[in-house]
Amino acid sequence: MRALLLLVPALAAAALVTRDADRDLKQKDPHWVEGRNTIVQMFEWKFSDIAAECERFLAPAGYAGVQTSPVNECPDMKNNNPSRPWWERYQPMSYKIVGRSGTEQEFADMVRRCNNVGVRIYIDVVFNHMTGNVQDPIGYGGDTADPQNKYYPAVPYTSENFHATCDIGSNYQDASVVRNCELTGLHDLDQSQPYVREKIIEFLNSLVSHGVAGFRVDAAKHMWPADLEYIYSQVDDLSTEFFPSNSRPFVYQEVIDHGGEPIHSYDYTSFGVSTEFKYGSMLSDCFKGNNDIHWLKNWGTGWGLLDSSSALAFIDNHDTQRDGDVLTYKTPKLYKMAVAFMLSWPYGITRITSSYAFTNRDVGPPADSDGNILDVTINSDNTCGNGWVCEHRWRQVSNMVGFRNTVAGTAVENWWDNGKQQIAFSRGNSGFMAFNDQYNTDFKETLQTGLPQGVYCDLASGSLYNGSCSGKSVTVNSDGTAYIEILDSEQDGFLAISSASKQS
Repeated sequence: MRALLLLVPALAAAALVTRDADRDLKQKDPHWVEGRNTIVQMFEWKFSDIAAECERFLAPAGYAGVQTSPVNECPDMKNNNPSRPWWERYQPMSYKIVGRSGTEQEFADMVRRCNNVGVRIYIDVVFNHMTGNVQDPIGYGGDTADPQNKYYPAVPYTSENFHATCDIGSNYQDASVVRNCELTGLHDLDQSQPYVREKIIEFLNSLVSHGVAGFRVDAAKHMWPADLEYIYSQVDDLSTEFFPSNSRPFVYQEVIDHGGEPIHSYDYTSFGVSTEFKYGSMLSDCFKGNNDIHWLKNWGTGWGLLDSSSALAFIDNHDTQRDGDVLTYKTPKLYKMAVAFMLSWPYGITRITSSYAFTNRDVGPPADSDGNILDVTINSDNTCGNGWVCEHRWRQVSNMVGFRNTVAGTAVENWWDNGKQQIAFSRGNSGFMAFNDQYNTDFKETLQTGLPQGVYCDLASGSLYNGSCSGKSVTVNSDGTAYIEILDSEQDGFLAISSASKQS
């Protein structure tokens, strides 16, 4: 594109730049159906289970989208690692859609069924690298490769399509090393090569043709921004079967940036969204009591975070659950508070992690003795069985997705705090939140809620069901004030009411 601009008149060049900028901006649109919010990372779920969950729970609860695990063919690790670790999916052998989650036919069925109920699908795509030196790998589609010689005939890639072998190790102060060397021994593709770009674009176009809404780009930090910008620009518009004409794929990129390195998340935000890893670590630190939550009054860019429209916000993901110091399902009360704050605060494109139980870093999803992923079963209390945690189904989480839908477009008002670990605020005249994160202390205050007079059901302890509250209720007076109580002994450390939870 830059070479072409040298050959055209200035006016035409300006028009081309404008059109490119418009396309880049469109790549920040997640294409959510109106009245929906939040992506769920359904980590290691089968395609058939995702399709069923879109229909039976996600759409009715107001969720907007699903992020799948990588769908490309990867090695079946049973001969190399009988535990079938989750990270085998992040070692591509080909760009065929086949793996532990199902076949390409099952994938297409999932995308169609979820789109039909207004839930968008985003694919975790891996094209920074191929496999590491797996011994005699056989892919889930039956393909073979020679990783030691960087030969992947199912693409095909040869050694000429990769950067020279070098190890990143701990050298994250050199951007060239980070982007040209191997991440944990995974053979690093050279995305500057036209042939490599062509193969990646073909893969992304195959996903778009099935009706996906966009991509989570794995290891984007390890690729040059100019290469990524070009690749995205050549991907087809979204399918007009499910999206308006000229819709661009939503792109959100994994860029781990906690500061102190030469590569920054904002290096990638002119042509897509970046994952804001500081978001989860900072909020977790606050709700763990290491930093008072009263400081959250200016949460967002005031804390050095990305611009809201360029940020994918989350508390945890599959990596940070295992490697970081963020809150997870294993500390449920604090975790629910952090997620509730995320969903109640007007910042970013939000994502929830829906995981499975694990006891060590590498363990794969619940599976039978042959390595087949177990079905996600649903218990009578709406939770999941068979080893699946399903945080997205927790009442405190799914009700807060509904809260976020209700208060969309409103501002934070009526902030209150006790100077420590108790805060409260309203979202215009549509919702009110209170948090008690102060150890061994009760929250008992009469506060301005911003809401009209009436009785409201607390969305943390219960729901509004058939005109009654299944949990606590809050009475708002004619002047908008209400007595708010969150006892230290209660299961939940927050309270949420909204115009949609009004009983009378």
